[in-house]
Amino acid sequence: MKYILETKRLRLRELTLDDVPFIVALLNSPGWLQFIGDRNVRNPEQAKQYLENGPLKSYKENNYGIWLVETKEEKNAIGTCGIIRREHLDHPDIGFAFLPEQMAKGYAYEMAHATLNYAKDKLKIFPILAIVVAENHKSISLLERIGLQFIKTFYLPGDKKELLLFSTKGS
Repeated sequence: MKYILETKRLRLRELTLDDVPFIVALLNSPGWLQFIGDRNVRNPEQAKQYLENGPLKSYKENNYGIWLVETKEEKNAIGTCGIIRREHLDHPDIGFAFLPEQMAKGYAYEMAHATLNYAKDKLKIFPILAIVVAENHKSISLLERIGLQFIKTFYLPGDKKELLLFSTKGS
């Protein structure tokens, strides 16, 4: 297995079709549904399509995307973290999501911080944006802790949900 990066406790790697069960669990977790949105991924076939049309496609087109976060010791899939190229944003953004039982352990900060540095230092992406719903106070706090600052509120085309846009400093 080729890892993109490693931290003290975690590893980051590309998602594969072997991760379908994990994707079904993550995309139907309460936090994902509340703060990211329902992607209508309820079964393995839908998860396979989600992977093929999202992360796997992004790896081919951009050489980056949303990656799987796993624990080093147990090699358990616990979340995702990565860089996303969205049609409606001027620059790539960082995103992360973790299974509910893996929250409040410092994993999101550990991997988001490492991913941000990887994107700047290795992928040479700058600035890096982040989008978050205003109600997601934990993610907002994490974005600020890894060095992003609030820029403005905005709406994605065709969406009525107000989002907050953050960016790396100096952008």
